[in-house]
Amino acid sequence: MYEIIPICDELRKDVVDFISDNWGSPIIVSKGKVHFADILEGYVAVENGKIDGVITYSIENGECEIVSLDSLVENQGIGSNLINKVIEKAKENKCRRVWLITTNDNTKAIRYYQKRGFYMEEIHINAIQRSRKLKPQIPLYGFDNIPILHEIEFEKII
Repeated sequence: MYEIIPICDELRKDVVDFISDNWGSPIIVSKGKVHFADILEGYVAVENGKIDGVITYSIENGECEIVSLDSLVENQGIGSNLINKVIEKAKENKCRRVWLITTNDNTKAIRYYQKRGFYMEEIHINAIQRSRKLKPQIPLYGFDNIPILHEIEFEKII
């Protein structure tokens, strides 16, 4: 059984490597903002010393952004439990909402977040074109060979 623990200094390098493996680099871009994995707060799901999932977040101006969420093991509740930990932290910090960005090609994530009570707040048309200037590693095509063009902003009011 996995346990969820905060990202600590001892885990930081492993988390950066995990994010780099899943995102192409330790840099994540959302709404034109560059996030660096080595300084983000977050949680990890660990089982037998192995990281099976990571969530990172940023709290600013009474809002909590989920910057990244990755789970290597599906249908075990890892992603949902990681999200719940961030929502708890957002409530502790008196945030009014938790929000995140996904891309138009990630239809699995679009379904996933809606099933967990997140609503589409806004579609940022052609935002990825601008993001590629900040992070050239963003591919032109994503899941199912769908062109990666737009950011979809989801939110959950808390």
